[in-house]
Amino acid sequence: MARAGLTAERVTEAAADLADAAGFENITVSALARSFGVKDASLYSHVKNLKDLRERVALLAAGELADRIAAAVAGRAGQDALAAFANAYRQYALAHPGRYAATQITLDPSVLAASDAYARTIELTYGMLRAYRLAEPDLTDAGRLLRSTFHGYITLEANGGFSHSRDVQESWDRALEALHFLLQHWPAAPSRREAGHDGT
Repeated sequence: MARAGLTAERVTEAAADLADAAGFENITVSALARSFGVKDASLYSHVKNLKDLRERVALLAAGELADRIAAAVAGRAGQDALAAFANAYRQYALAHPGRYAATQITLDPSVLAASDAYARTIELTYGMLRAYRLAEPDLTDAGRLLRSTFHGYITLEANGGFSHSRDVQESWDRALEALHFLLQHWPAAPSRREAGHDGT
């Protein structure tokens, strides 16, 4: 690739591809420079340092994931939206393991403020959950439950952690049915139960 053709966007996309191929933890400026056939110094005109490069990959991946989820859930609600959301999330994570790993790193508030990628994913999550008539703090609690369930399942699946003969896809589908049932019957917060407002 020609040195003159380097841009911050091309460098970031190449780093994301490298993450998928070699692992997010193996992204280095030197490895990326070699893939372009240039010296390390050539990349520093486009990224500040390794931390900046990895943050750029995280934002790129978060935006791609949000786009996938938004397209999947468009026009859907309830169980249909939940399944579409979860399947888009899982498919992206399994197809792009390095990119997905990038979305799990902690970013500085200033970095998050400069992009709407993560905010869009949160908005999509809350929008899907509001169809279950949830409000805060239940929205946040339910969102954390979904994220931890999806992430845990996907991580185990990607690492070959499911050794039972039961089909992994069928277990995933059943898990989504169980999550839908739970969201439909979300327990009232303790304060509401104590006040006698648990709906019974």
